[in-house]
Amino acid sequence: MGLALLLAVSLLLPAEGKAAPLDELRRPSIDELYFLIIRDNDAQLLALEGGQIDLLGDIARFSDIKRLSDDERVKLYLAEGYHAFFLGLNLRRSPWDRAELRQSLWEAVNRRQIVRDVFGGYALPLFSFLPPASPYTLVASTSDFNMKAARERLRQKGWRWSKRGVLICPGEDKPLPKMKLLTPTAQVAPTTAEIAERICESMRSLGIPIETEPMDFSMMVARLDRRDFDAYVIAWELSRDPDSLYAFYHSSMDVPGGYNISGIRKPDLDEALESLKYAANEAEARLAAEKVQTLLYEYIPQVPIYSRYHIAALQNEWQGAIASLYMTPDNAYSLLSLRHENKKAFYWCLAEEPRNLNPLSASSAYEWQVLSVIYESLLAVDPFTLEDVPWLAESWRLDTVSEGGKEKTRITFKIREGVKWQDGSPFGASDVKATIEFLKKSAIPRYFDSVKDVERVEAADNTLTITFSGKSYWYLHQIGGLPMLSAGVLSSLKDWRRLPEEDIIGTGPFSFSKYKPGEYVKLDKNELYWRK
Repeated sequence: MGLALLLAVSLLLPAEGKAAPLDELRRPSIDELYFLIIRDNDAQLLALEGGQIDLLGDIARFSDIKRLSDDERVKLYLAEGYHAFFLGLNLRRSPWDRAELRQSLWEAVNRRQIVRDVFGGYALPLFSFLPPASPYTLVASTSDFNMKAARERLRQKGWRWSKRGVLICPGEDKPLPKMKLLTPTAQVAPTTAEIAERICESMRSLGIPIETEPMDFSMMVARLDRRDFDAYVIAWELSRDPDSLYAFYHSSMDVPGGYNISGIRKPDLDEALESLKYAANEAEARLAAEKVQTLLYEYIPQVPIYSRYHIAALQNEWQGAIASLYMTPDNAYSLLSLRHENKKAFYWCLAEEPRNLNPLSASSAYEWQVLSVIYESLLAVDPFTLEDVPWLAESWRLDTVSEGGKEKTRITFKIREGVKWQDGSPFGASDVKATIEFLKKSAIPRYFDSVKDVERVEAADNTLTITFSGKSYWYLHQIGGLPMLSAGVLSSLKDWRRLPEEDIIGTGPFSFSKYKPGEYVKLDKNELYWRK
């Protein structure tokens, strides 16, 4: 660990919360939850210091961290998490369909310099397709920043440079045309915007004529969903499982709105990804994950840039935050645990306008920051151990059954009794059945990978049985993490892309109240919440 990182960590409170275990959580003491939409970083900081917001997450600038560490009114938390930031490329278009150009770009970006200059030690240069915290990460054996080697590779493959230093593709007479790199605006994401500019400088040094195209984040996501781009930068919060590899790189996920944004389609990669997806046990999963990542280092569908620590600030007057080495207090668990002597309203900063509050189509972290306390899933993840814990399901059992001469996974969930939807109607196994069947029938891109292997769903009383078409180690997490929706809402929904505000109904601790674009999203405590 370098001196800069040691200094950085010493300024923070490691997120080793000693809060109540999850089974001791109760109905929230917060009556009103406001997500204040503040897009400018300086304004966010002023709002925290002035007491207008109680919680600020995703703090990235070193100057902000140092400034808040000197403020006795707030407490800073640091957690490792599963953050990963990538430079994405559209492999459907020239010149990104050339593997040697993507391989050279890997060496042309000086990640270590970016981390030092932009984050002051609060991040790690990323040379892998999974974050460093993942137990499945295979670290690249490819070289670090090496512009000379990058140019030499291109030269050996027949690339030339024009008099102005712009690359000319083999077999072509004209230099590469000008391209754009999509990025959020500096007002909303200053570090991302700065990194995008630095990446463009590196690309231009290699001979790629490219400039940034800053835009509203929701517009950028829409462009990516339509596959209307040359290149882009984006950060992901991944999970403990390597399931992102299948979602990002399998050809079946290359559909409008799907996660295979780069458009890579390689039969051998698909085969390795399928081995990972349908691994019968952890040993098989680890071998398959290694094979997948080995191929990704050859194909380079996108370029990993950095993985940073999660840093959040909470007003000291609020007590009972749940935080761990893996999670800062900006989570749904904390909202069930936080207490204040006098206040019943809590203000959480939302750094971007939510594009929509429809759990069927929402994709950005900003939208799910709100939706995660409205909707719940069958299972949850213990923030201290990362183990599965029961949530809307009280228990579960996995079996391997044989049907038609084929082995299949069968999961039986015992659904928690006494849970109600926020409109007062009872939640039960029939709602879970309706959710899974609706997601599969509608082929919703965001959930396609999780439900496509579901063969049949059976609900009887508070028991739900799901039989899959194959056998996989990952089915439990894929189904257990789905947001549950009301069967009544789904039965009347004509278009999954459009969910009326009155149908934003979950089982979570807070219910939707009002969304005032540009100002706030307001939620109210769910008085019917199943935790007493």
